[in-house]
Amino acid sequence: MGSEAEEVSPFDTLEDLDPSLVNGYQLFYEREVPFELRSAQGIDMPTELGALEAIRVKILVKGQPEQLESVKVELASESNLFFHYAHEMDAPAFARMQESQRLMVEYHDYPTVLLRMLNKCIQEPHIHLAVFVMHPTGEARLDFIQNMEYKFVELLSCTFFASDEDVVRAQVSFRYNVVKARMQLLQARLSDINQMVKLRNPGLLLQLQRTPPSFPSTNSRSPGPAPSLALSGMSDGGRRSSTGNHRDLQFANARR
Repeated sequence: MGSEAEEVSPFDTLEDLDPSLVNGYQLFYEREVPFELRSAQGIDMPTELGALEAIRVKILVKGQPEQLESVKVELASESNLFFHYAHEMDAPAFARMQESQRLMVEYHDYPTVLLRMLNKCIQEPHIHLAVFVMHPTGEARLDFIQNMEYKFVELLSCTFFASDEDVVRAQVSFRYNVVKARMQLLQARLSDINQMVKLRNPGLLLQLQRTPPSFPSTNSRSPGPAPSLALSGMSDGGRRSSTGNHRDLQFANARR
């Protein structure tokens, strides 16, 4: 037959080997989100400002939309390959969190609520903050906080744990292989372009090869830092607000 088989790129094959997708999980959301990273000493909450860093966030779900078995959130960093934290939530655990934080959202809406709050941190970083506090024990907490100008309101808190060494190793290996596959695809594409230019305009190819590549200036203006806050005192006078019941998630996630 004269038909050609569809070419499958190594990058597409690698995506199917993502270790985050084991045990029946499906990718629901993946973006880089600005986080304020803080390190706590012992049980005391840090009072100094943290470092603002872009964190790769994955939301993964298992089960049908209306009958979720589990929701998992993974955090990774491009600047530190060994930074990997995970948050897992099933229906019973969510019921406990719902009661303790007095949330009005249902379990099957939990992934969508997280998605919207993460996007708010991207779109309005001066109003919606994601503060990630890490403890030496490997436990961490992600606080979604809204800047109300006159006070900071904590909207939602999620508990994370540092991933095991085997999980971190699998994630680093996968990310390395993905970058390697992308590089191979780009090199193959560049080779095809070089051959095309060589056939049609050899002089242009020689000129391109002699011209050193130019890179964008690193002095470009960057956006100003997002406002920070001390979690040990999120409101007036360094104390937690007496109106702490304002856990308004705005999108059907208000406190009772």
